[in-house]
Amino acid sequence: MNKRVLFAGTGPASVQLAVMVKNRLGCKVGLAGRQSFRSRVFFQSLEVNQDHILVSVQNQKNERMIGECKVDHVYPGFETVEGGWDVLVLAVTTDAYIDVLKAIKPEVLKKVQAIVLISPTFGSNSLVKNFMRPVNEEAEVISFSTYLGDTRWAEEEPSHRVITTAVKKKLYIGSSRPSSPIVQSLAALGRELGIELVKMRSPLEAETRNISLYVHPPLFMNKFTLRAIFEGDGPKKYVYKLFPEGPITQQLIRDMRSQWQEMMKILAKLGIAPLNLLRFMTDDTYPVRLESLPRQDIENFEQLLPIHQEYLLYVRYTSLLVDPFSTPDEEGRYFDFSAVPIRKMFINREGELDIPRMPKEDYYRIKIIQGIARYLHVACPSIDKLIGTYEAKLKEMAHIHQEDRRSDAFLVPDFREDVERITGELGADVPERGNTLQNKT
Repeated sequence: MNKRVLFAGTGPASVQLAVMVKNRLGCKVGLAGRQSFRSRVFFQSLEVNQDHILVSVQNQKNERMIGECKVDHVYPGFETVEGGWDVLVLAVTTDAYIDVLKAIKPEVLKKVQAIVLISPTFGSNSLVKNFMRPVNEEAEVISFSTYLGDTRWAEEEPSHRVITTAVKKKLYIGSSRPSSPIVQSLAALGRELGIELVKMRSPLEAETRNISLYVHPPLFMNKFTLRAIFEGDGPKKYVYKLFPEGPITQQLIRDMRSQWQEMMKILAKLGIAPLNLLRFMTDDTYPVRLESLPRQDIENFEQLLPIHQEYLLYVRYTSLLVDPFSTPDEEGRYFDFSAVPIRKMFINREGELDIPRMPKEDYYRIKIIQGIARYLHVACPSIDKLIGTYEAKLKEMAHIHQEDRRSDAFLVPDFREDVERITGELGADVPERGNTLQNKT
């Protein structure tokens, strides 16, 4: 795939992907980012190092991700992008897709053959396709299910160096074009890197294969976690631990199962294959021992009674309090797998009070799902409850900190424009549709 590839976004993922694409596919690569304190630090590091970027790994089993290269073009500001770019890779948060596309000159977008969404949410492909329709209707839009692993800065500050600490074994991909040479090239690259790339029937279906959609809202949009995020001055709390060390209770598991069921009703309306939540958790994220979850229970999960499903989900989380496949120490203790701290509200590099990525990004995701559900006339009381809990906390904290500088994360938007773009694309494929966007979102 000897093409010119522009990466929009100045995070660690862009650096990892740019090295892969240049070294393994022989492409020319460019990096573009918005003007911010963080991006200025990144661009300065690039300049000092003559535009060279470097990737290392934490575990040698992922050594195929290692590499370095010289970036061919650097654009400090999306509005400064020029020239002809064959592929535009959006490696920014999903809520920023339209802002980035609006910032790039139309004459640049007109030449783009394909746009790749690295970590989209449900509906992102439709969102981008709708925006591009009047600008460049022929542009292919490709969705991955999620980013290929975990990549972070090698130092505390953004720089030209990143480290990849984990790599997924399987990713899902879908394209707006049924036969896509670019998807074929990406699948071949995946095989080279030891990552299975599963082609789905549609990009929307690929976007459903992201575990964050199903587990992050209940884990983060509850009173326990929100207290830890916004008022956390007591003992440290952990995302994946049972109450009182973490938020996991019977009620949280009930909300998780209910939210998954509501998502399945949405997928059914759109003609998308359902997802066995327990199998997806076990086979695509973190496995547990068969002694804890027999294979028969995993395979039959969708046919079980709700109380049985909740029981198995609870067993799954208790089984992962420790890493069941780690080597115990001399005291017989396994690795404390669930000790992922709940991050607290913080002051960002612009000097504003800000909210951690989780739940900030999850809020956008679930609001988009809520908007799609209302368009399709699918009742989602559990999703509504999670959003209501989160928004009530946002309003409370905005009032408490009304004298402080706050980021936009404290606003309570309806994301109406994005929802309308997405449902506008879904409309042709949904027989029983009606614009219910006048309902409050």
